[in-house]
Amino acid sequence: MNRRSFLKGSIVVGSALPFTTQNKLWAASQEDEIEKLVLLHTNDTHSRIDPFESGDYRGLGGVSVRKTIIDDIRKNETNVLLLDAGDIFQGTPYFNLFQGELEIKAMSMLGYDVGTLGNHDFDLGMENFAKQQTYANFPFVVSNYFTTDTPLHNIIKPYHIVNKGSLKIGILGCGLDLEGYVPKEFTKNLIIANPILEAQETANILKYDYKCNIIIALSHLGYSYPDKKIVSDLQLAKSVNNIDIIIGGHTHTFLPKPKFIMKGEENFVIINQVGFGGINVGELDIYYSHKRKKITTTSASLLKCQTIL
Repeated sequence: MNRRSFLKGSIVVGSALPFTTQNKLWAASQEDEIEKLVLLHTNDTHSRIDPFESGDYRGLGGVSVRKTIIDDIRKNETNVLLLDAGDIFQGTPYFNLFQGELEIKAMSMLGYDVGTLGNHDFDLGMENFAKQQTYANFPFVVSNYFTTDTPLHNIIKPYHIVNKGSLKIGILGCGLDLEGYVPKEFTKNLIIANPILEAQETANILKYDYKCNIIIALSHLGYSYPDKKIVSDLQLAKSVNNIDIIIGGHTHTFLPKPKFIMKGEENFVIINQVGFGGINVGELDIYYSHKRKKITTTSASLLKCQTIL
């Protein structure tokens, strides 16, 4: 099955930015080096190894069809980045039986580049996550969790840098306050700092010290809340400079198309989140101008992971 057949049954949204068009993009490419990055992402997969067997999501989700979609895209694209925004654990008997081992092995098999932690990834404590992380061949990032005196020390990093083609991509993580979500004994000695302050400091390091072309935040803060005191992805986008893209999780938000937060006349932050349970894989096709040193155009697809049961 090829990529076209997957897209046929999915929601496909073209998201040209307000200040440019595809025609301008290709005209500019005659005198500028425009490089494409395909960003694939998931969030809140919640141990969904197999598709849903019943209910509204019957036949959706599952690792096998996700792998087929991802492999097909990698065959047709040069620069592909695969990210996850947390809550890998909890939700099916697989987690009860294998305590997260199967989920991490599956992500390694799928070739994830970077992930972040959600609150449910602490459900059996930091010791368990550290144990299961030994099966990961990719890093986990959270910039506002300080882990020195915890089992996560040297396991969770504030950021990670990935090179795709000539693009240097900095990826940082933003974790939510775990109080009320995780028993205190499971987070002993874990220091949770302000995600906006730590994201700004980390984004500055990636931008100015490492000269990253694109900076992505993997966030498990949640898309938005009525209570403005709770930090959300919308607040993160508005408050932090130098972040280009926020891949979100936690609130299980099905965004029909990415949200663009304008910052000035031509700068913007892209926010995307694709529900839960591995029902969808988000795809952002990012076009980066090396001459202008910025993303100029993007398009988005929502790839539905569907199996006929």
